[in-house]
Amino acid sequence: MAGVASRRKAEEMIQNGRVSVNGQVVTELGVKANPLKDTLEVDGKPIKIASEKVYIMLNKPEGVVTTVTDPFGRPTVMDYVPNKVRLYPVGRLDSDTSGLLLFTNDGELAQMLTHPKHETKKTYVAEVRGVPTLDSLRNFRRGLVIEGKKTAPALIKVLERLPVKGTKLQTSKLLITIHEGRNHQVRNMCEAIGHKVITLQRVAVGGLELGNLAKGKWRNLTAKEVKSCVKPQPR
Repeated sequence: MAGVASRRKAEEMIQNGRVSVNGQVVTELGVKANPLKDTLEVDGKPIKIASEKVYIMLNKPEGVVTTVTDPFGRPTVMDYVPNKVRLYPVGRLDSDTSGLLLFTNDGELAQMLTHPKHETKKTYVAEVRGVPTLDSLRNFRRGLVIEGKKTAPALIKVLERLPVKGTKLQTSKLLITIHEGRNHQVRNMCEAIGHKVITLQRVAVGGLELGNLAKGKWRNLTAKEVKSCVKPQPR
């Protein structure tokens, strides 16, 4: 929340002896401190919690990586959001996946949306090769074994069947909702039922919807939307 590092990086900094509380170096994870009363320092420099909490929604384009910095010089999501306040992406989207990505300096809310125990629902529109059978859709909903582990039950619905120009082939648009966060999960689940993903867009997270926000554009969340993030989502 102070804009120093991600949660994981902060843990590394603590273990490496770079953090002190009231002048005492702390290397043990889980030690409690009150940022409003205690003096917190990183590398001998005091840190301050940002007083203003910011919540932003971005429609991430394809070809952009979800990271604060990239050693390979690729475009990152940080190139698309304002930098007046230090923000971090909430969760991630693969480089070749577009759609709804949240940014905030509110670490508590970010943790609430990303921790597996909260089972935050994420909804995608996928265009895939071919059209799934009723049996395939049924198996998808029940869960699929991927890399030796069964996925949680999911929602899937065929929105549209599209002809491939100049051929007798078809593609289909699927509406998919999951609450897990495995790597490439939607793509892997679609391939597990025999349908390779052509394009993938995330259109909703919890109670938030992408709507008509243009690709590459961002907007602030409304107070009502922020409030919806902290409410338990119905299963």
